[in-house]
Amino acid sequence: MSGAPASAAGGTGRRPAPGAKLGAAAVDQASLWNIANILTMVRLVLVPGFVMLLLADGGYDPVWRALAWAAFAVAMITDIFDGHLARTYNLVTDFGKIADPIADKAIMGSALVCLSWLGDLPWWVTGVILGRELGITLMRFWVIRYGVIPASRGGKLKTLAQGTAVGMYVLALTGPLATLRFWMMAVAVVLTVVTGLDYIRQAVVLRRKGLAAE
Repeated sequence: MSGAPASAAGGTGRRPAPGAKLGAAAVDQASLWNIANILTMVRLVLVPGFVMLLLADGGYDPVWRALAWAAFAVAMITDIFDGHLARTYNLVTDFGKIADPIADKAIMGSALVCLSWLGDLPWWVTGVILGRELGITLMRFWVIRYGVIPASRGGKLKTLAQGTAVGMYVLALTGPLATLRFWMMAVAVVLTVVTGLDYIRQAVVLRRKGLAAE
């Protein structure tokens, strides 16, 4: 979620027409307690619960791992819907701009760190993914005065691959499924690196154009 809702009637003193749709009035009344922000809050609350479930009973009980996967899946689903609702119904707020990316990185970061701590996932994989996410976030702030780098199709595929791979690692899989999750994570790591390099390229080009325009 990004941006802040503009008041359609701010400063005009005009009332909405009697026959206006409810959605038009809702644009002016977007507040902290809208459905998009509530879903983001749910995702934030799920983070500690997810960690406790994943690490319960030593972190290797299949039942606790299945419950942890359910919490992780709910968090991923709310990530899809809160952004869609915010953009569709103009429910974007300053809180959402800050909390949404924090919630995304909190659930993914906690999952990666816990999996590496349990020995299920190499630490270098966690380092690559978290390093990329932190680096790209800082880079966006570095060039924000020159423009915004939009999310690419590759970035969306990266997010999908990461969520699928991490979700498979959270589950206590064995046999062919365990092999499949290894390759799924390999795809996620490759997409993480490739899209990260592409974002860096875009940032450099954007900054050069901005400096030239100045």
